[in-house]
Amino acid sequence: MNKILSDPDDDTKGFFDPNTQENLTYLQLVERCVTDPITGLSLLVIAKKGEFYFFVDEATKLILKSTMTTKAGGKYQGTSVSLWDLLYSKYITEEKRRELVQQYKSGSITIERFLEMILTIIEKQTTTTSSSSLVMCQPPETKVDSSTTTITTTVTETTEVQNFHGIRKDVTANELLESKIINEDLYKNLTAGKVTVTEVSEMDSVRKYLKGTNSIAGVYLQSTKETLSIYEAKSKGLLTPGTSLVLLEAQAATGFVIDPVKNKKLSVEEAVAQRVVGSEWKNKLLSAERAVTGYKDPHTGNTISLFQALKKDLIVKDHGIRLLEAQIATGGIIDPVHSHRVPVQVAYTRGYFDEEMNKILSDPDDDTKGFFDPNTQENLTYLQLVERCVTDPITGLSLLPLHR
Repeated sequence: MNKILSDPDDDTKGFFDPNTQENLTYLQLVERCVTDPITGLSLLVIAKKGEFYFFVDEATKLILKSTMTTKAGGKYQGTSVSLWDLLYSKYITEEKRRELVQQYKSGSITIERFLEMILTIIEKQTTTTSSSSLVMCQPPETKVDSSTTTITTTVTETTEVQNFHGIRKDVTANELLESKIINEDLYKNLTAGKVTVTEVSEMDSVRKYLKGTNSIAGVYLQSTKETLSIYEAKSKGLLTPGTSLVLLEAQAATGFVIDPVKNKKLSVEEAVAQRVVGSEWKNKLLSAERAVTGYKDPHTGNTISLFQALKKDLIVKDHGIRLLEAQIATGGIIDPVHSHRVPVQVAYTRGYFDEEMNKILSDPDDDTKGFFDPNTQENLTYLQLVERCVTDPITGLSLLPLHR
């Protein structure tokens, strides 16, 4: 009986979601309910025709339940808890829960960013509660002289500059200044509130380093006008396994694995869970993803960049050069410590690049042209291949056209 209930199929899913017409287990149906704010009872949502019906699908739920943290505050202080439990805790409103899940499912935020936002909400709520308690316990300052008693209350207002969204974590305005992505004048205007983080983030000169430019997201089949993911094109025999893997590694090494059909940017773990790529390539893509998240120096334990890992022979030279070239072609070398791209001169200063590597990439021969055009059978640099792509008019993603 335990086996039957642990791995239910449609025959043993004895409950029904009237909104999606799915057979579900009772637990799955309960998890789609909302909680009555007054009684605390679980209520099944019935969406009218044409209304948006919100629920967390099984693939997303699996990822949320497997994402663990020990950094949560409040009643979770000092314990290991899943993102799923935090999302459905008393700290997160129904409206905020829906908003965050929709952002995640659309690819607007990664699972890491999702967790950071949840932790921030919980921290603010618990900090606010603590501050309120402290204020209640502290009497106002009292000044006494021979004739009068004066009660003085001082209110101090501080304005914090919001952080910017980097590739995998937030970036401070100070870090952008130190990386020469913004100048002193813009930094002062930002801290003075004359410009907003959103306005600065949308500047081309800044967005390039925070978000990068387009990597090759998928393929465009000209005969059928169909957009396919790289892995799907491989599965249909339109791309060789070798060409497909190299293109997916470039995606992972420049930020995210991309689902061009659903316009979603995913970590490797998410891409495998959502079947955008096959599990047989998971380890290779996780290795490529370290070009974004950083490699571990075996001697010091410090996080080091792709180029530094290459110099220490932690990765194969040809492989490392290919990934580094892809990063440069899509906005710049990634600083894994601060989670954004940096200008070339800053990369030199931080040891993420050098003159010898610059010469190799500036004058590539066939040995360093690590990418392949399936239409012309040519070896190309990543930049050359990107320039042969077409832009999806709806998503803005770069797609490699296939002439067959």
